[in-house]
Amino acid sequence: MTQAVLTARDLQVTVQGRRILDVPLLAVPGGRWTAVVGPNGAGKTTLLKALAHLLPAGHGRVDLAGRPIQDWDARARARTLAWLGQNEGGAEDLLAQDVVMLGRLPHQGWLGAPGASDRAAVEQAMRQTQCWDWRARPLGQLSGGERQRVLLARALAVQAQVLLMDEPLANLDAPHQADWLLTVRALVAAGRTVLSVLDELAMALQADELLVLAGGRVVHQGPADQPACRAALGQVFEHRIAFHHVDGQWVTLPK
Repeated sequence: MTQAVLTARDLQVTVQGRRILDVPLLAVPGGRWTAVVGPNGAGKTTLLKALAHLLPAGHGRVDLAGRPIQDWDARARARTLAWLGQNEGGAEDLLAQDVVMLGRLPHQGWLGAPGASDRAAVEQAMRQTQCWDWRARPLGQLSGGERQRVLLARALAVQAQVLLMDEPLANLDAPHQADWLLTVRALVAAGRTVLSVLDELAMALQADELLVLAGGRVVHQGPADQPACRAALGQVFEHRIAFHHVDGQWVTLPK
């Protein structure tokens, strides 16, 4: 059985007196890609932020690699767990290459200048996301899709063992969504762990594991290719989607 790299117990998040997340037990398997899916307001982003220690949990515990996440030194945690959030911005006049270099900060000493390994990691990440050609362009001159690829490169440049991505396919066209899928599979093949929130159900169904949320609770977790996952998806989306098996993979269409 695959060992869990992220676990949560009795995890609760309350906002303005309303509990928006209630997860008694969750284990994210290491070395696999888990996609988090569910309807709007299900608590997907809240869960990811709580697991990344970016959102204070009112109750419960999150462990990263077997240790309480709050016990990690901030720099060590940032080297181990990389984050890509929704609609992230930055200084509009910052060059794309400099944005990606921010992902190397956890590896550098205080006020230390980037070294050869940092520059190599940045180039590798930008080539992997096909944004190296505009490395010298300011962030403010990039389209939404181009910005998203730069931000993805920043997360990849960390070279963390665990990557949490909240709607990483936002603003990406179909070919670059396919590139993202190849990148994730390469990461997992190298032993990394990926946890991603996805609204694109057909893409999510290609993950190793599916985590289905509704109303701030985990409805189902299991291998994405199993009928139980499709049944859970049908339930939380009120049976308004249909599943079709095409060319060896599952796709969804509205009923």
